Amino acid sequence: MNKHLLAIFVGTSTLLSAGVMAADVSFPHLETTGVGEVITQPDMAVFSVQVSEIRKTAKEAKEAVDSAVASFNERLSRDGVVRTDINSSNISLRPEYNYQKDQEPSLIGYRANRHITVTVRDLDKLNTYLDGALGDGINNINNIELKVSNESEFIELARQAAISNAKEKAQSLAKGFEEEIEGVWKITYRTAQPRPILMRAMAMDASPNIESTYQDAQIVIRDQVDVVFRLED
Repeated sequence: MNKHLLAIFVGTSTLLSAGVMAADVSFPHLETTGVGEVITQPDMAVFSVQVSEIRKTAKEAKEAVDSAVASFNERLSRDGVVRTDINSSNISLRPEYNYQKDQEPSLIGYRANRHITVTVRDLDKLNTYLDGALGDGINNINNIELKVSNESEFIELARQAAISNAKEKAQSLAKGFEEEIEGVWKITYRTAQPRPILMRAMAMDASPNIESTYQDAQIVIRDQVDVVFRLED
């Protein structure tokens, strides 16, 4: 899958953040906020599916759900998904009742539920895994998260962009006011929060065209740093 990366500097107001404004600085100084942004395409995904079955007895419901989960896990393994990338939750069982007005609830049967979370390292295979789930008796896709595998590298790019952005604005401000920067007095770092792309839940029989959704998707990773620069007296 082709990936396109764009690192940019985002211009922001030099108004001070609450943390920087709180600093009690008695010497000449200037304060800037640097923001960095990296835009990239997702190359992996994490999706969660569910199998839910109702049977007359709890045992039958459990067996039906366990069979669907086992079939799906086997299919994933045959398609190259390693076992550590498949997480099957414990089963939940509850009685199901039919409620009618002025009548005692009548037991319909028992509902069993299990969830499976799968990490997809090759995004091009995402559709294959989801299509296979339908044939194995999986009922619903709970959610799909599109992510980037080498996230730490992009965070570092965004961080360095934010640092450069803060320095460039400081140099520009100092030059404009005919001042000289002596050094850095305080750095306040805002931890980067990459946001995966969340796709809405859907029924398995909806036949979603997932591929058309993620091909043009973009993940934005932003970072920010507040800096107090000391000016020459």
